[in-house]
Amino acid sequence: MAYGELVLVLGDLHMPHRESGIPDNFRKMLIPNKTQHVLCTGNLCTKEQYDYLRTLAPSVHIVRGDMDELPNLPEDTVVRIGEFKIGLCHGHQIVPWGDEESLATYARRLDVDILITGHTHTTCTREVEGRWLINPGSITGALTGSSEKVLPSFMCISIKGKDAMAYVYEMRENGEVKILSAKFSKAA
Repeated sequence: MAYGELVLVLGDLHMPHRESGIPDNFRKMLIPNKTQHVLCTGNLCTKEQYDYLRTLAPSVHIVRGDMDELPNLPEDTVVRIGEFKIGLCHGHQIVPWGDEESLATYARRLDVDILITGHTHTTCTREVEGRWLINPGSITGALTGSSEKVLPSFMCISIKGKDAMAYVYEMRENGEVKILSAKFSKAA
């Protein structure tokens, strides 16, 4: 594989409570089995969304968000993809929400190279203490109690050897999809 293992990273759908669906421009990109893994930060809310995500890749990991109606989802999980240990957590448990120091502490506790969280609905990739802290934002653009406007977003991460490249897909107000990228290399 030229791109290595591909990982779809998304979360905070809040369907159908806050949003009716994934924007069409994004839904067209979510083709079953184009990625090997799906990692979801939770707040799918319903079993229908859970079932949909399970159709996208052979390996799907979903954690429980604070609004999920699915009782059996784990609070957090750690998965190994290639040479990376990846932690997945919704993020409402990490206070203050989105705080770099608190996220780094959680990543150390899980002993992961990459920590993926959601809850803030704000896309973010940053390297702290030799670990990558990632938030894919909200794929539906669902509003939060603390923000008036949320741009829909998700990520696709290519993992090859000790390198990970995140491609951030963010939908602008005019419906145009902007793609940004960030690279992380695991220390030897």
